[in-house]
Amino acid sequence: MTPTRNDAPPVDPLATSIRDAGLKVTAPRVAVLTALADMPHVDADTVFRAVRETLPGTSLQAVYGVLGALTGVGLVRRFDPAGSPALFERRVGDNHHHLVCSHCGTIRDVDCVIGAAPCLTPVDTAGFRIHTAEVTFWGLCAECAADPRNSSDPIDSTTHTHSEETP
Repeated sequence: MTPTRNDAPPVDPLATSIRDAGLKVTAPRVAVLTALADMPHVDADTVFRAVRETLPGTSLQAVYGVLGALTGVGLVRRFDPAGSPALFERRVGDNHHHLVCSHCGTIRDVDCVIGAAPCLTPVDTAGFRIHTAEVTFWGLCAECAADPRNSSDPIDSTTHTHSEETP
C-alpha cells in the first residue's frame, strides 16, 4: 500500500523550528521549548524543573547548554533584569521590551513604541554600530500599585506575591 498524505506523521512545529535553525532535534531541546512556551520569563532552574518532569534523566547543565544553543540560533531570548538571574522567553524576532514590577517581580512584555531596532541610540556610539537596545521598565504592577501598603514607597524591596504571580 502506498502511503498517502494522511499517513504522514504529524508535523511538530517545535521540531521544525529547531531543524530550520540548523540544530539537531533532540528531546531536551523540544522539552525546553515546550517549557518556555508554557512559562515565559523564567530562569534556567525553573526550565530545568519543568523539563525534568518529562525527561527525568536531564541535568541542569544540559538545560543550560540547550538554552545557550537555542539562544544562539535565535529561538530563545535571554534577558537579564537587574537583581534577577537571567530569564528566558520564546518571544523572539520582534523589538519588544519588558515591564517589571519592582515590588513583586511580575514581568510583562510591552511592544516598542518606535517599532524598529534599535529604538534608542546613545549620544556617543564610541565607534560601535548599534543594532539593539534592551529596555526594561520598572514600576508597580496594577495589583501592587492598588495596595495601600505600597503608596509611600514606590520601590519597596520587600517580597510580595500575588495569588496568581507570573514568574
